[in-house]
Amino acid sequence: MRAEDFAGSEPRFVLEEFFAGHIRAWGIFQDRFGRVRRQFAVDIHGTWDGRTLTLVEDFTYSDGETEQRVWHVRKLDEHRYEGEADGVVGLATGRSYGNALNWQYDFELRVGGRSFRVHFDDWMLLQPGGVMINRATVRKWGLTIGEATIFFSPFRRDESGSADEDDVDAYGIAAQ
Repeated sequence: MRAEDFAGSEPRFVLEEFFAGHIRAWGIFQDRFGRVRRQFAVDIHGTWDGRTLTLVEDFTYSDGETEQRVWHVRKLDEHRYEGEADGVVGLATGRSYGNALNWQYDFELRVGGRSFRVHFDDWMLLQPGGVMINRATVRKWGLTIGEATIFFSPFRRDESGSADEDDVDAYGIAAQ
């Protein structure tokens, strides 16, 4: 696929608008044989200053492990982005058209006490109703080692400022 294949598709996905504010996400990682190896929830806080989108991602895995990743994503033009985060080797690059964003980067993945350099090829597709689906293929030496599937939803508070019941993740953690 090419990002340009989605030109004109709706709803239009604008990265810096979708991620500005608070987003909740839930996902799984499957190995190359289709076995689910990890499940997780992510609490994301995004700020947009007109040029750079800063995303603070707090991961909670089903085994209780936690992790934080901070992204700094720059908008280069109407369709192109680049970004940096801890663990990312060099720059991540993205192209956005219509309801899709293709985001690619190399990453130092830590598994146990070891580290592996892998390549992520993410496809983010905004759906009607504001939910975004992300499918990431993870490769090493050109071979697929697994896939991550993640669903993102904007976080909502009621008029009193309280979180909705639905904003407690699958692991019982209330969004901030």
